[in-house]
Amino acid sequence: MAPYDTLWVDAHVATMVTGEVPFGAISQGAIASRDGRIAWIGKMADLKSAPERLAERVIDVGGRLITPGLVDPHTHLVFGGDRLADFERRISGDSYVDPGGGGIAYTVARTRACDEDELFAASEPRLRALIRGGATTVEIKSGYGLDVETERRMLRVARRLGVACGITVRTTYLGAHVIPDAYRERRDAYLDLVCDTMIPQLAREGLADAVDVFCDELACTAREAERVLAAARAAGLAVKVHADQLAAVGAAEVAARHGALSADHLERTTDAGVRALARSGTVAVLLPGAFHYLQEKTKPPIAALRAHGVPIALATDCNPGTSPICATTTILNLACVLFGLSPHEALAGVTRHAAKALGLDDRGTLAIGLRCDLAIWNVAAPAELCYWLGTSPCENVVVAGVPLVTPP
Repeated sequence: MAPYDTLWVDAHVATMVTGEVPFGAISQGAIASRDGRIAWIGKMADLKSAPERLAERVIDVGGRLITPGLVDPHTHLVFGGDRLADFERRISGDSYVDPGGGGIAYTVARTRACDEDELFAASEPRLRALIRGGATTVEIKSGYGLDVETERRMLRVARRLGVACGITVRTTYLGAHVIPDAYRERRDAYLDLVCDTMIPQLAREGLADAVDVFCDELACTAREAERVLAAARAAGLAVKVHADQLAAVGAAEVAARHGALSADHLERTTDAGVRALARSGTVAVLLPGAFHYLQEKTKPPIAALRAHGVPIALATDCNPGTSPICATTTILNLACVLFGLSPHEALAGVTRHAAKALGLDDRGTLAIGLRCDLAIWNVAAPAELCYWLGTSPCENVVVAGVPLVTPP
């Protein structure tokens, strides 16, 4: 019996392992898998025998680039309808703060009107687009239901999508996305529903891996966010925070106090917030798609995040209102062009740092013992993934050692 299930040869490999070599690169490299894990990685010249003797299947990638499968740690891709009217109003000069009858409430109404199969049918193409662009792990949030049954329905659809598409989907409950109109004068009553009913129920049902809260001037106050995060931690769920996107409300500090996996957006986070994230080990998830669509002028505090050693992840933020993007390579380009990230920082942001933002330590880099999740690209150098815009050079993805597109 051959020692390996599959051996990929003649590859330029970007392991994304930290060290002195940019991108952790291995030229003329090979990767072997066994039982869904990386069993060997290195230069072809160091293989101990002919490839055909070492593996049951040998795949020659013809000098193409192999990276870790990309990780998208922040999406809202399960929803009903669209927000095209919002888009047209905004490019005519209206603001996100005043949605003019659109906004999250509009998507909530459209999502509530969809049954589970309709939501699945609408969402599956979006997830498959991410996969075609190299993604093998994707986080999907709820938050367009804001009632018990629709939130549960969204999370069930997210679980179904992972099974149907053959990748890892991590689910996040975002019931505290905004306060729904029916509770506008009874904010505490809605938080009672979220904290005392929904979070414990979703934890029991196994529908959520984490809980998120939108802590900003249009959503939950810092005090309200603290309550949601405390309830989530008491239920044994990981926590995340939409933080300081529109105003500096201390959301990054809230995330740090509760040991959040990530604080996301961060356009208006202060230096004190960045220092708090550094102390807690919380990942900064930046969302350049939303920055672009909202025509923002205030960038996240990139220099401070670098200076304090906060890991920087990137995500599509795929959603109908502020980031209708289903391509991670687009996000790589926007992060470099709009935020000034280097190609190495950007690719780390959708691999090792993105995995950390989801609490996953078995992926994000290519090393022996980790999951064999790969993306295979028809490019010569890793920086090309950030350079091209409007096309995806991804030729295949591999999930736990199995190519999603069977090679010839």
